[in-house]
Amino acid sequence: MNIEPIGWVETCFDEKFAVPRQSGLCPSSWGILHFHKEYQNADLLRGLEGFSHVWLIFSFHQNLDQGWTPTVRPPRLGGNRRVGVLATRSTFRPNGLGLSVCRLEKVDLTNPPQLHLGGLDLVTGTPVFDVKPYVAYCDVIEAADSGYASSPPLALPVEVLFGAAEIFESLPPRTRSLITEVLAQDPRPAIHDDPERVYGVALAGWDVRFRVAATVEIVAIEQRRD
Repeated sequence: MNIEPIGWVETCFDEKFAVPRQSGLCPSSWGILHFHKEYQNADLLRGLEGFSHVWLIFSFHQNLDQGWTPTVRPPRLGGNRRVGVLATRSTFRPNGLGLSVCRLEKVDLTNPPQLHLGGLDLVTGTPVFDVKPYVAYCDVIEAADSGYASSPPLALPVEVLFGAAEIFESLPPRTRSLITEVLAQDPRPAIHDDPERVYGVALAGWDVRFRVAATVEIVAIEQRRD
């Protein structure tokens, strides 16, 4: 079976680094699903406005050229223990397919139609193969076991240092929440533990520089220049 994307997403994540490791971890994140020309038909979305969330089936397109591996090191296990790739949400999968549940904020039926999404974990440019409505009575399994990922990751406190505070406070509230939620998840590779190292991440058109010790410290924020 050959499958082709029906569209692609434009999101607040300008690069792969710091994209949340799961959907829902960053509720303030946002994006728009743009449909390719042959799928720009409002009839495809008829009735979807009654659902609060949708599933997206997409491609880990930035990893496809690296192939797949039978075992990986999940960040939840500290990056130093291997498990089977099918026991993880790793991007290095045999077919490079991902599955995310996102908040459906708006069904825009103007020409061309679009879906406005929230709480997503996809970098701009991600190809989307399918959209399915989230159905609570069958998609929520209350007694499910989640193995080594039985609880959500701990969120670190985020502090904005003096040199970045003025710009941070000038940002729209949702952008401030986005930055705080992303950095609270400690997006560094699991094996990195240097409290003095400064990292940079591109979010919603801004370059955010930070370091991580007991807390996450935002040291600088600058507007991106392409």
